[in-house]
Amino acid sequence: MLAKQWIMFGSISGFFAVVFGAFGGHILKERLTEKAFSVYLIAVQYQMYHALALIGLGVWAAINSGNSSLDTQWTGWAFTAGIMLFSGSLYALALTDLKFLGMITPIGGLSFMAGWIGFAFLAWKA
Repeated sequence: MLAKQWIMFGSISGFFAVVFGAFGGHILKERLTEKAFSVYLIAVQYQMYHALALIGLGVWAAINSGNSSLDTQWTGWAFTAGIMLFSGSLYALALTDLKFLGMITPIGGLSFMAGWIGFAFLAWKA
């Protein structure tokens, strides 16, 4: 189940990264300031990178099914939290210009880092 779960989450997140990227490029580019559009694009890029990381984690989990599912779960949820907090806060910041949202972004960045360290730990343990 773990492998399928992370591949599904990654695929859905990748789908939305494409949707948000297209929406940004076709609709928002003319409506946002250059700086806000740049922030929006960073959100799209990091969402896609980590959607691929979730898919990779799912593939890894399928190949290494004998390893701890708790560690795999922790790593997947760290990537997922990073997508929601990092990319989500940047989307909201770009669209609303509410500066306090920028305080959430580093928490998402730390979640991404935790996910990558977790993935490295999984590989080391295998």
